[in-house]
Amino acid sequence: MKIVLYFGSFNPIHTGHLIIANHILNFYKIDRLWFVVSPHNPLKESASLLDENKRYHLVRLAIENNNKFKASKIEFSLPRPSFTIDTMMYLKDNYPQHEFQILMGSDSFSNIKKWKNYKNLLSNYKIIIYNRPDFEINKIPDVNIEITDAPLLSISSTYIRKLIKEKKSIQYLVCDEVMNELKTNGWYK
Repeated sequence: MKIVLYFGSFNPIHTGHLIIANHILNFYKIDRLWFVVSPHNPLKESASLLDENKRYHLVRLAIENNNKFKASKIEFSLPRPSFTIDTMMYLKDNYPQHEFQILMGSDSFSNIKKWKNYKNLLSNYKIIIYNRPDFEINKIPDVNIEITDAPLLSISSTYIRKLIKEKKSIQYLVCDEVMNELKTNGWYK
């Protein structure tokens, strides 16, 4: 099975994430797309992170009606902080029947040289990159990279958290199920 892994904090998951994921399903010959919820990205501040199980729950709510999507908490049981190469090695060892590819934004790819064992990652896995404003993609020779023109929305999880703190509406920025769960539990206030 061909599986694309979409790593992220998903703090919270929003419509932009879902549009990009749906674009990959529409235009790539893959069987599934997994949203891999990262407990702690070593290149990001963790102070504003909602508990990982709550973020995983929100991802599950957001994708529950699409059987091609899967929420994954694979990194919850791995050493922290989460390093993509460690996760990929774990998946390769435990799911040898699957072919895994990685989906990331050009903003993440611009930092790839800061990643643990990035050369190993680049030489062993196909990476699909979607453009993000102000982050030009510099191709690296002999690396299996594909650039996709996924439709982008100029929204972010940071912006959504800011709106929640300011008691403003996040309707249409997240799916209704996620919005209701955030409101019911008072998360990010």
